[in-house]
Amino acid sequence: METKLLKIEVIGSDQCLWRYHLEGKRAMVSVAPPVFEVNGRRRIARLVGIEAGPVQRLAHGVFEQMLRGRFADAPNLGLEIVFRAAPDSPVVRFQYRLASGTGAYLTKRYGSDALEYFRLSLAEFGECREIHLSEFDESVHSFRLVERDVPDRAFANRLSLVGPIVVAEGAGLTLLVAYEHGAQVPDAFLRYHLAPDREVTLRAVKGNYYQGQPINCQRPFDTVWLQLAFAPGTADDMAKAYRNFVLRYLSPNTASRTPYIFYNTWCYQERNKWWNGRTYLSSMNQDRIHAEIDIAHRMGIDVFVLDTGWYEKTGDWRENRRFFPDGIRALRDRLDRCGMKLGLWFSPLHAAVTSRAYRDHMDCVMSWDGKAHGPYGVWETEESYGMCLVSRYWEAFADELIRLARELGVTYFKWDAVGQYGCNSPDHEHGTAANTPQERADCYAFEQVRYMGKIIDRLCRVCPEAIVDFDITEGGRSVGLAFLASGKYFLINNGPYFPNLDHPYDWRTATHWSNVYVYPGMARARVCRTPLDFDKWIPSVLFLTHYLPDDPASSQFINLASLVLGQNGIWGDLLKVSAEGVALHGRVLGAYKQVRDDITAASPVRAGMVGGSPEIHEKINPASGRGVVAAFASAAGTYTYVTARHVARRQWAATEGLTVKRIRDGRARLEMKFAAPGAHLVFFGVTAPGRAQGCVPEQCGRRSQSPA
Repeated sequence: METKLLKIEVIGSDQCLWRYHLEGKRAMVSVAPPVFEVNGRRRIARLVGIEAGPVQRLAHGVFEQMLRGRFADAPNLGLEIVFRAAPDSPVVRFQYRLASGTGAYLTKRYGSDALEYFRLSLAEFGECREIHLSEFDESVHSFRLVERDVPDRAFANRLSLVGPIVVAEGAGLTLLVAYEHGAQVPDAFLRYHLAPDREVTLRAVKGNYYQGQPINCQRPFDTVWLQLAFAPGTADDMAKAYRNFVLRYLSPNTASRTPYIFYNTWCYQERNKWWNGRTYLSSMNQDRIHAEIDIAHRMGIDVFVLDTGWYEKTGDWRENRRFFPDGIRALRDRLDRCGMKLGLWFSPLHAAVTSRAYRDHMDCVMSWDGKAHGPYGVWETEESYGMCLVSRYWEAFADELIRLARELGVTYFKWDAVGQYGCNSPDHEHGTAANTPQERADCYAFEQVRYMGKIIDRLCRVCPEAIVDFDITEGGRSVGLAFLASGKYFLINNGPYFPNLDHPYDWRTATHWSNVYVYPGMARARVCRTPLDFDKWIPSVLFLTHYLPDDPASSQFINLASLVLGQNGIWGDLLKVSAEGVALHGRVLGAYKQVRDDITAASPVRAGMVGGSPEIHEKINPASGRGVVAAFASAAGTYTYVTARHVARRQWAATEGLTVKRIRDGRARLEMKFAAPGAHLVFFGVTAPGRAQGCVPEQCGRRSQSPA
């Protein structure tokens, strides 16, 4: 049967459940039905009696349609298929929902997950590539995107791929498949299995369900969301289309895609601890935060984030009146007058010993082999228990965030310290006493990111302006497409620790900061730019990374030229930044704000490697010619660059030694003279914020001095 959605034709056979048609061409991709094990029997979703529901338009421009059918060989089993697509995107999202009107259970006859999500053929495509989103690079202490070719021998030898994205190209067409979940490579909850005939089957590995999990009308089994894209062109063309899909259509929570500029108090809190010999929370006081707000406003910050310590105790998340006698609402009012938004730090897994949240949810405490997690201290606040989000606690936490949005006007919620593993309790929503502890642990790890999404979606239905970011600055986190369907990532705080570089640092006896790149200069900015390889497939606006505002101007400009590529974060000691440094931030960020939507929309063009000479990043929107070119060099010299895209006529070069000429074909030719290592920056399509006022940082190679 034909659905009303473009591209999709539902067949319902045991070899083809549905097809993706390429408009205007005969080309199509057939998708085999999912396979479940129910009550000990393998059931292929060959459907009969298929009925299509109405097409609905969702708020973010996506159209949704649900189809229902029943299994031909098991009429008591029903399957719903939800499709979501946008008219100008080749990507179709789909999800299966399995239910039964009688007693039915998902089973594992052979002790492991018995679930196939889909099968399709890549026989018509010559080249195949796997896209990892969650390789953790110890050299920069960050997750990275990695593309790997999949050779013919991988199919011949029946290898498997973690993904989550697989791209195949051939005969002028490109196919993409992906699944929305997360983990750190090589850990996998789903895998693509290859066959010699070039068929690819996406199968569950672990944790996707538990033995004996009921499936009924009140509690159906929802699969993860899956993705299929098919379009003319190359894999690089698909990358641009997919990037646009992630930016515009993957999440209904569109505020998370807005290129706000964020400031976070944590960097100074750490400096105060390690450089000034004070506590982490000693700077969390009303007078200092008022002063920081005023400077942040002059710099051009959009969102001011109070990190840990603003609250009285975890779990209840009430403001600390000892630190803020006038309350957080008074800070919010000050931010309102400055046109800035309020953000707060949270640890979703913690509830203090004396908190109401713990008292009312003692059955939701995380445990491992019967031993509760905690209590233990949380950043110089009251000792707390670890709480399991894959339990009824998720609703309580979501409602607490909604309360803060309503009462205090919080719109940005930073989530920290959410490791993927940690609970194998038989009393929550990830298994029972009939399951093994390992199975319950795997189901917890699998479900955790899905419950995080449920919390965010519940919050955003009430507060559409809300943004939730998930701190993945350490390994062992759920990194993938699932969280990006609801929020964004906090990618890098301080970067590598001394142990990452085989330095014999012992945190138990240390008297200095354990992070390496915490000083002004080029080094930290290089580390932070390294994961911009995500930007080819996933917009950089979804990977918040914080740059330093510290003097001297040479360091400030390198950090600003990096920030405007889309990572959009600043942190440091704002009260120590010179008046000239504050003004420099205001001018550069003022220019950036004129074209930041274009920069966000633009796929990246890069010439040279990070840390090389030159290293050039082009972010110009081909639809408008507006955007930015940022160039870095580690060696003095003169370099030439011609933009890949046409540029707007109006431009503002923010540095001396940079000559920009618009050539006859509409591109720009840049001549860049570096008297010393540093950066050059030019915006296209902006009104100059006032070069005559001195927006010319010193191009010096002097080593920055360590702050006192």
